[in-house]
Amino acid sequence: MKRLLIFLFFLGMAVTANAQNWPRFRGPDATGIADGQNLPVKFSAEDRGNILWMTSIPGLAHSSPIVWGDRIYVTTAINTEGSPELRTGDASVAGAGTVSEEGKTKHSWRLYSINKRTGKILWSKTVHEGKPRITRHPKASNASATPATNGKYLVALFGSEGLFCFDMDGELMWKKDLGVLDQGYWTKPQYSWGPASSPVIYENFVIVQNDRQQNSFLAAYDLATGKEVWKVERNEKPAWSTPAIYNGERPELVLNSARYFYGYDPKTGKELWRFSNEDRQVITPSPVIVDGLAVITGAVPTGSHPIYAIRLGGSGDITPAEGARTSEHLAWKTPRWSPYTPTPLVYRGIVYVIVDNGVLRAFDFKTGERLYQTRVAVGAGFSASPVASDGKIYLASEDGEVYVVKAGREYELLSTNIIGEVLMATPAISGKMLIVRGRNHVYAIGRKSAARAKAANQVTPVR
Repeated sequence: MKRLLIFLFFLGMAVTANAQNWPRFRGPDATGIADGQNLPVKFSAEDRGNILWMTSIPGLAHSSPIVWGDRIYVTTAINTEGSPELRTGDASVAGAGTVSEEGKTKHSWRLYSINKRTGKILWSKTVHEGKPRITRHPKASNASATPATNGKYLVALFGSEGLFCFDMDGELMWKKDLGVLDQGYWTKPQYSWGPASSPVIYENFVIVQNDRQQNSFLAAYDLATGKEVWKVERNEKPAWSTPAIYNGERPELVLNSARYFYGYDPKTGKELWRFSNEDRQVITPSPVIVDGLAVITGAVPTGSHPIYAIRLGGSGDITPAEGARTSEHLAWKTPRWSPYTPTPLVYRGIVYVIVDNGVLRAFDFKTGERLYQTRVAVGAGFSASPVASDGKIYLASEDGEVYVVKAGREYELLSTNIIGEVLMATPAISGKMLIVRGRNHVYAIGRKSAARAKAANQVTPVR
């Protein structure tokens, strides 16, 4: 009995520790969900209400923070010759068809480790220095891909500057040049907007989706050595989506691409199935997988394309007959309402879709029935994907506000919280904190104790 109690104690510790980790874009299993966190509904950077700490990070990056144990990791790209250009709002207004001139100036790409409890910068590593090998969209950054970790290895994809692997203390294990990642508008290849797809760790591999103007590919590399394990050449258009892993009876690597949605064997790179995406352009949202169903969205113009719910486990071309709204492999699809940039959230039986222009829609996960549609904010842009905790949805806007919405079949706005700087990155949730990455700072938001209130009066400087 004593041994059993000891085993259950350590098992509980392991489960708790794992629940504190947010190891990749959108956290564990890329769901964007962490319940049991007791996050505050109201907070403010202006008066430090429920702001536990804020830490300044230089440069420009849209990559999200990740968390392992008591450390937060973020990447950035610093223009050493001036302040980088950044436009917000609808992409067509913010410079679609244009590129930033920033590629002509010297940059420093860095990796930071931050103490999760205090916000203190533990270390920073300069990963690469030089002029970017490609230009970027004025709404994008030169560090848009979110890093990933399994607690032993930490991988960061700095676009055309390469794929890098570190130990958890930031010591470089290996690096790999993936070539020029030339993502941009398909019909105007002279516009190079820069990549954003984040790496994914699966077992002992790191997997990279690289859909670009020419020579698109999907590849897996050994985590310990960087050696290529498999590589698949793909006849695809540019895309910015991050792959998702389905850990079912048959593991599947699910991709959102311009011509097709795909399922691959993550161990071998073998294509398992494909589903026509109607030849859409500018694919950014990641697939969301729940209960063997993949919700896949994205494309321009915003709101003009369907949302699909695809049953996984198929083989070959599983595209339904033209005009069909359901099939053996298509659970449902909407007539339109697909977002451009943010990845949807599936939470407690409801699909939440925030569109770039601030319209929030909710759908029944089983049927695709639209439950409601409302505008959360007027004039605000949304690039960050929604996250959820304890029955609340957190929506970070480019205008520097975080909206908290009650989860449910009817819309209820609980609060509007001012951070006061541009928010492009998707937040993380860990250790009873909402971790928000802004244009200039990383914020830890949580309910204050006396000790936390003292720490909240401090701002960690740039190192």
